[in-house]
Amino acid sequence: MGSHRDSLPTPATQAGRDGLDAILERPGRAVLAFDFDGTLAPIVPDPDQARAHPDAVPALAALAPKVASVAVVTGRPAGVAVRHGGFAGVPGLDRLVVLGHYGAERWDARTGTVHAPAPHPGVAAVRAELPGLLDRIGAWHGTWIEEKGRSVAVHTRRAEDPSAAFEALRRPLADLAARHGLIVEPGRMVLELRPPGMDKGVALREYVREIGAGAVLYAGDDLGDLSAFAAVDKLRSDGVPGLLVCSGSEEVAELAERADLVVDGPEGVVRLLRALARRLP
Repeated sequence: MGSHRDSLPTPATQAGRDGLDAILERPGRAVLAFDFDGTLAPIVPDPDQARAHPDAVPALAALAPKVASVAVVTGRPAGVAVRHGGFAGVPGLDRLVVLGHYGAERWDARTGTVHAPAPHPGVAAVRAELPGLLDRIGAWHGTWIEEKGRSVAVHTRRAEDPSAAFEALRRPLADLAARHGLIVEPGRMVLELRPPGMDKGVALREYVREIGAGAVLYAGDDLGDLSAFAAVDKLRSDGVPGLLVCSGSEEVAELAERADLVVDGPEGVVRLLRALARRLP
């Protein structure tokens, strides 16, 4: 028997309550979508060490057979998210889809394969120039580069003054990205240089349309999730009920303010998944 901490919370907004009601009433038409880092996985100083919350995959596996689809929408390469999440070969998750690199890559649990277009040539050019750029502006002790295949990210979380390093790098990195046809996606103490045209909102909207969903839940924790929140807002205006969940973070107040429901990080997301699974037939 679950404790009161595991009961299904009530969204703070009417739109959120309508979205939750639609999921509960017609789960077979619902798409449940989640960011990875900070939502299904705790934030850690080194992204290579990020792993899904130990209870996240069992909770997803209990819930997934009861809904139309479960999707993970992430800026990470799809294959990396699958490995770090432990999503492959899990009973109950045979319909899971991972939309990686903001939707540019897709992994389907049914086939276990990743489909992706050719990389943008600007990423290789930026990758070559970044070390010299960081040296010229003072190297920012503790700042480091993450290779992501179809994008490259500069992290400041381990710098002596993470916020100061983040702000000092915004303009030079934006200029570098623009020279090579890329954009900069800011996050929690990270600046990612990536191709334009895809974001989590585009990825989510296209997937919801593909599935023909009658309701959608999206949970995220960072600035990159704002586009997915906007996509759910647009879907709601088009008659598709939706629920916006913020995986609570004091670092990104803007997302919490936009959410229908704020939960306590990945642990809170897991409790929400468990509560939904218990409520659904």
